[in-house]
Amino acid sequence: MKYLLKLFPEITIKSRSVRKEMVRCLRANVRNTLSRYDAGVRVTGNWDALEVQPSADVTEQDLAVIEAVMTRIPGIHEVLTIEDREFHSFAETAEQLLPLWGPYITHKRFCVRVKRRGEHEFRSDDLERHLGAALLAAAPGARVDLERPDIVVSLELKDKRLLLITQRRPGLGGYPLGTQGAALALISGGFDSPVAAYRMIRRGIKTHFLFFNLGGPAHEAGVREVTHHLWQRYSTSHHVNFISVPFEGVVNEILTKIPDGLMGVVLKRMMMRAASKIAAKNRIPVLVTGDAIAQVSSQSLTNLCLIDALVERPILRPLVANDKQDIITEARHIGTAEFAERMPEYCGVTSRRPNTRARRDRVEEAEAEFDFDVLELAIEQATKTRVDKLIETAPTLADVKVVDSQEALAAQRDCSVIDIRHPSERDEAPLQLPSEIQLLEIPFYELQDEAKALPTDRHYLLYCQQGMMSKMQALRLADQGLTNFGVYQGG
Repeated sequence: MKYLLKLFPEITIKSRSVRKEMVRCLRANVRNTLSRYDAGVRVTGNWDALEVQPSADVTEQDLAVIEAVMTRIPGIHEVLTIEDREFHSFAETAEQLLPLWGPYITHKRFCVRVKRRGEHEFRSDDLERHLGAALLAAAPGARVDLERPDIVVSLELKDKRLLLITQRRPGLGGYPLGTQGAALALISGGFDSPVAAYRMIRRGIKTHFLFFNLGGPAHEAGVREVTHHLWQRYSTSHHVNFISVPFEGVVNEILTKIPDGLMGVVLKRMMMRAASKIAAKNRIPVLVTGDAIAQVSSQSLTNLCLIDALVERPILRPLVANDKQDIITEARHIGTAEFAERMPEYCGVTSRRPNTRARRDRVEEAEAEFDFDVLELAIEQATKTRVDKLIETAPTLADVKVVDSQEALAAQRDCSVIDIRHPSERDEAPLQLPSEIQLLEIPFYELQDEAKALPTDRHYLLYCQQGMMSKMQALRLADQGLTNFGVYQGG
């Protein structure tokens, strides 16, 4: 058994030199990807398609994996399974061909092409006419067109051996990875950014990943998983990097220095400042984000212009005009939705009254109060990990105690609840607790410093509206050795 990989149609209309380079690159990508499962795999190429010949000792399990993997390599339009059968007669060949090709040529123009090698008592066009007539009679609405067929039914005859296409699988399409340069994609734990990164990979762009950590080890662990999934599924032919920037300090500075309505825009501007410097350091010419117009306040046209004004590098937004449901549907298709559902997208900056049409002068006036040494420190502390090493180097997350009701809370001893919400959130919805439970109010952006000064002979349960921020903060404290913090989800 062997496989024929048909090229993405857009590759076939390129100039001769460009097409030749793309085929060369695709051949190397296929070999690099498949050699992980079969070290002896052979990949040969020509002008129209690549031929993949697994080694004789490859296992059935690995062969099934190889078949699936080939459908996810950028640049491949279709994966055809080729079987070697014994040739006996025209009639028997037609019987074998009808179930394989009949469904594909129904209501289509088609022709039959036979490549024949060896000594035979007939010519290639004799077999073509016989098979064409049999297919024409069996497929409703089909018609023969030798000049401009929609479908070309191909088979080879080598002496007494017949090579038949027995299965057709759709490929990923797009361009071979690496032929369109490199990009740095901002990625988070939500639906949008992984889909944006996937679209760049599919178009042949070697895509590195940039993560701004707003929630400690738990936040990073989830994003590491979805990043590794994207790489393993669609781009294992290339080594790419995952760069993590500790951004909690920047968030804290925004929350204490920036007016409420401008926080989201300023956060994105700080991210773009950092992304631009990191891209320059790594010689990556383009940034990619998952922004879509009007999804959140920072993604209005006015605010996107304020964000882009800081950066010399192009910022590509593959999802800019997509509806949210379309993005979620695509996330399910590529396998990243489950990560977003398991870990809701975290953002430490939420304005009560976000400004969708921020004024440049007011944004710049607000940023004048920002301590940019905090941003520079975050950039200096950024870490880089090769994506194929992400899972094995992932931080170990501690377990945290969760109390989920007032009844369970009342039974706790030597316990305090810390409301970590922003003061404005606390004022709008004060937390009600049993009288015997001590309530402390420490906003999450001050918690890391304040927690170290709290008495160590008590247990502390963190509270926020949704529970996500509390869990992330508790995990982060546990990572620092402060194991007497848990989560209160009673409300």
